[in-house]
Amino acid sequence: MKLLRTIRRNLFSRLDRYIIAKFLGTYFFSIILIISIAVVFDFSEHSDRFTMNHAPAMGLAKYYLYFVPFYSNLFSALFVFIAVIFFTSKLAENSEIIAMMSTGMSFKRLMRPYLISSIIIAALSFVLGAEVIPRSSVKRVEFEMRYKNKKQVEVAQHIQLQVDTGVIAYIDNFDLRTKTGYRFSLDKYQNKSLVSHLTAQQIQYDSLADERFHWKLYVVKIRTLSGLREKITRRRIMDSVIIMEPKDFFVIKNQQQTLTNDELRDYIDRQRLRGAGNVKVFEMELQKRFADPFAAFILSTIGLCLSFRKRKGGMGGALGLGLALSATYILLQTISSTLAINSDWPPILAAWLPNIIFTLIAVLLVRRAQR
Repeated sequence: MKLLRTIRRNLFSRLDRYIIAKFLGTYFFSIILIISIAVVFDFSEHSDRFTMNHAPAMGLAKYYLYFVPFYSNLFSALFVFIAVIFFTSKLAENSEIIAMMSTGMSFKRLMRPYLISSIIIAALSFVLGAEVIPRSSVKRVEFEMRYKNKKQVEVAQHIQLQVDTGVIAYIDNFDLRTKTGYRFSLDKYQNKSLVSHLTAQQIQYDSLADERFHWKLYVVKIRTLSGLREKITRRRIMDSVIIMEPKDFFVIKNQQQTLTNDELRDYIDRQRLRGAGNVKVFEMELQKRFADPFAAFILSTIGLCLSFRKRKGGMGGALGLGLALSATYILLQTISSTLAINSDWPPILAAWLPNIIFTLIAVLLVRRAQR
């Protein structure tokens, strides 16, 4: 216990705890303030549409409950920047940083509590983006389509996709509300030759089953081909595992936001197998979930370099420059994402390019601050 206290004392001095508390306190306060304003403006803008589409009060409350973490995490980098510049400028204005430096503290030592705070924010951002927000976004996106945008599609026709190597599925008509398809067929090929042809009048997705891709088939006919021989099997009801899900049949706006990291990887692999053309959107989303949390380290370092000196004009100049840089960062993210989706840019490069550029800026500013 004594050793642990000694280690903690060396890692977290009173000064470290003071700066970390200031950093995180300002960060969460800015999130609460700005997102609260965003919720009010969003509700004011869409209240007529909610009323027209008869949105339930409980559903509306849950929607904004899911709205808050999604947009908080989306603009986390901006909040980090604002928080660092705001409270560091106040420290500099009150001559607190001058007092720290006068004791022989180096700029690198001053950076330590900022980096510790950034680790906490980055870890929180990654967990939210990878697991928590995707699960809540399912209900948020569903609510938006039903009551906000009124564009929910619940019927798909003439669905054909490759569900496994050499296995082609076809559904003539599928109803998302009942998760039921009609006039289903499943063809299996080996060496470009048809070896099995299954047809069913009806197919229903069993979401309560233990297996993820469990389907129930009704009025089934199976033709098994072996050379010139043919065997026909008939069944009234049949359980089967087919690697497809109802969401595979619909192109839903912002669907990538509703998938966890594991689900994203699985979805990308299946879409590549099927030769689908919308994979880059999902690849970009996956790469951004790893790249975005690193923005906390980069932007907190840049914010510290811009605001740790005491200036005659106060924090106005540093805050203005910081907002301009953060806006440039977000703009660069948008441009690189668009290039990756609509051109041949690798998604991993597009996701990490803003971080690479701003890391170089941060390194230059740190060297200048040390001098």
